[in-house]
Amino acid sequence: MAHTVNGCPLALIFIVVWLLVKAKIDVCKRGDVTVQPSHVISLGSAVNISCSLKTKQGCLQFSSFNKLILYKFDRRIYFQHGHSLSSQVTGLPLGTTLFVCKLACSSNDEIRICGAEISVGVIPEQPQNLSCIQKGERGTVRCTWDRGQDTHLYTAYTLQLKGPKNLTWQKQCNDHYCDHLDLGINLTPESPESSYTAKVTAINSLGSASSFPSSFTLLDIVRPLPPWDIRIKFVNASVSRCTLQWRDEGLVLLNRLRYRPINSRSWNMVNATNAKGRHDLLDLKPFTEYEFQISSKLHLYKGSWSDWSESLRTQTPEEEPTGTLDVWYMRQHIDYNRQQISLFWKNLSLSEAKGKILHYQVTLQEVAGGKATLQNITERTSWTWVIPRTGNWAVSVSAANSKGSSLPTHINITDLCGAGLLAPQQVSANSEGMDNLMVTWTPPGKAATAVQEYVVEWRELHPGASTQPPLGWLWSPPYNLSALISENIKPYICYEIRVHALSGDQGGCNSIRGNSKHKAPLSGPHINAISEEKGSILISWNEIPAREQMGCILHYRIYWKEQDSNSQPQLCEIPYRVSPNSHPIDSLRSRVTYILWMTALTAAGESPQGNEREFCLQGKANWSTFVAPSICLGVIMVGVLSVRCFRQKVFVLLLALRPQWCSKEIPDPANSTWAKNFVEEKTQLALERLLTDCPTPEEPETLVINKVLHQVTPAFRRSHHPNWPEKGQGVQGHYTSEEDTGYSASSPPPPRALTAETGQGVDLYKVLGSKGPDSTPGNPASPSTVLPVDYLPAHEGYLPSNIDYLPSHEPPITDPQEELPRHISLSIFPSSSLHPLTFSCGEKLTLDQLKMRCGSLML
Repeated sequence: MAHTVNGCPLALIFIVVWLLVKAKIDVCKRGDVTVQPSHVISLGSAVNISCSLKTKQGCLQFSSFNKLILYKFDRRIYFQHGHSLSSQVTGLPLGTTLFVCKLACSSNDEIRICGAEISVGVIPEQPQNLSCIQKGERGTVRCTWDRGQDTHLYTAYTLQLKGPKNLTWQKQCNDHYCDHLDLGINLTPESPESSYTAKVTAINSLGSASSFPSSFTLLDIVRPLPPWDIRIKFVNASVSRCTLQWRDEGLVLLNRLRYRPINSRSWNMVNATNAKGRHDLLDLKPFTEYEFQISSKLHLYKGSWSDWSESLRTQTPEEEPTGTLDVWYMRQHIDYNRQQISLFWKNLSLSEAKGKILHYQVTLQEVAGGKATLQNITERTSWTWVIPRTGNWAVSVSAANSKGSSLPTHINITDLCGAGLLAPQQVSANSEGMDNLMVTWTPPGKAATAVQEYVVEWRELHPGASTQPPLGWLWSPPYNLSALISENIKPYICYEIRVHALSGDQGGCNSIRGNSKHKAPLSGPHINAISEEKGSILISWNEIPAREQMGCILHYRIYWKEQDSNSQPQLCEIPYRVSPNSHPIDSLRSRVTYILWMTALTAAGESPQGNEREFCLQGKANWSTFVAPSICLGVIMVGVLSVRCFRQKVFVLLLALRPQWCSKEIPDPANSTWAKNFVEEKTQLALERLLTDCPTPEEPETLVINKVLHQVTPAFRRSHHPNWPEKGQGVQGHYTSEEDTGYSASSPPPPRALTAETGQGVDLYKVLGSKGPDSTPGNPASPSTVLPVDYLPAHEGYLPSNIDYLPSHEPPITDPQEELPRHISLSIFPSSSLHPLTFSCGEKLTLDQLKMRCGSLML
């Protein structure tokens, strides 16, 4: 059974070998290829290659048809007819080159005969820099060397180590690129001063080379293991004294420590002899994260340092802050007795804070009283409060951590821009790259010597923003007239920059806008409203979003043109203002529809147009067009009225056009002396006649009224009046002829009726009163019985007698100084109030047939 098991592997090996031999025979069964002097040659050597056919392996018909071809890789380099071929090859490159011999008969097919590989290389160089180390007291010896240039051939390296008592250790490296070997032995520290010698030898087909011997002792080659179990201890939780501890190998005599803050690239180095795993550090900063590493060595002068240990990272304890805050402020008036104070301060540096700042304490007090009015604790770096505008105020701000508080920063609240003489001049801001702005200015004229320091503040310009962007500032001495600002500076953002000059409790300021990089805005302003005001329009718009302004806007442009017009639009360019966002335009025509839009301009160019709006100016009366004609007309009227005759005629015309209610009040004729006497006489006559006639009481006498309305002539008809007074003749009332005053019943009336042509109503009571007491139905009143107007009583219901005055028995009184009529009046009653009467009752008209009222006369 054992023989059977052992026979199986032997049979398998025999079959594999037979197959390999068979394969080789099969490859070169038609012929052989030989190489002289060797298959391995040095660089630059020549080689002879021969190819021969075996018996009966050529072409079948004639041997002259045998054509042997030699290939170098796939390139034909030589051919020959016959049974053999020989060729010398030179200039082969480093490495391996393949040559193949093929047979070609009459046909185009080529038959592979055999091939050969030729390797070209160099003799190994002498290994250099042989060194050996042993990691730790229990490690193994490992040696390294430099091989030199590549031989391009298989090269074997053999490492040999000889020690005391003729001990020899040897190991060979079969790797093609061998440059190190581990002997796998440990050198004990029993005799640390014993000497050892190492040597390495390189061998290939072309030759061999050996390194120089390297001699060393145990202390020379043993490298300690890195320290481990590193820890740190702070005594009394103070950074002033801390102890670094670690563990090491027993033979270690020297240690070196290195440490650094996490955000630093440079190390602090410390050497410690016989430290025994302990060392005190005294120069650490509070509240700083450090990184620690340690390395070890067995001897002060011999051997090598161990690798660095793994890093230990820890943070040192806090201490009381030592720095003071950089504080700045802004004032803003709210109303006549209140102001808003906004305080800003910068964070302390890590070296000043010496810990985590938990909060800030702000104290606001009035200087005169010295009494603290407000104390506040905040975790933010800003604080805002409202205080009275009266009095002098001072502020102090300090920072606090877990160990204590910093010294307070005191600052007096003054009007930073109140002194115009201290305002810096010629402030400018220029770009210094993508994230910097150079601000320059000149001293404030005569007050330059009074300036104690300058403050440059800047803030991102966000018009209409609900939250204010952060404020940046820096201090500058009085001799420095420029400042490079880089904090919170971004490209394509506009910043408002202000330079303050401070002198004691006074200050002056000047401002400018600037940006580090700019280009044309991405969008145009949005017109939100157009209103009409006093013949012009007021355009209001929304600001371009801050992220689309792409820098500081310098100007706005308002474009307009008539609707459906192909002409070039008109424009109005206005400078940028933070507010208000509105502008009037007064060059538009009324009743014309216009299309309006806006753009914005930076130093880089113009934005696309914003939204379009249509607007039509309705327009109002332009009083300026009436001023010049009115002035001219007034001058002409003054010139005309300065002539007496024209003035009299104008006055007559105005009196004629005056309405009756503007006339002077008519005196009551019943109160006149003549009227009283006349009434007494008429009453006496009536009584006497009443006693004489004695009419029966059963049948009252019928009152007969003649048709005298047709006989009344309007008292004022200028166009037809034949007797207008001549120049120089005085007239007190209306000038009427005797025929115009009244007509008797027997006189033939003129052929005309009462019409609206006169523009006045007829006073019926003049007609009714014209009949005397002796009048009878048959005897109409004569002209001598017509009563004068002074007789008419002023009873309610009487119509005003504004048509005409009956002629008085007294002679008219003429005023030589006044040629105009003293009284001319027109009726305010409509001309249609009295109509011509149509009589159908014969010659007599009784009262039962007459109905009278103020506005009409009816039968």
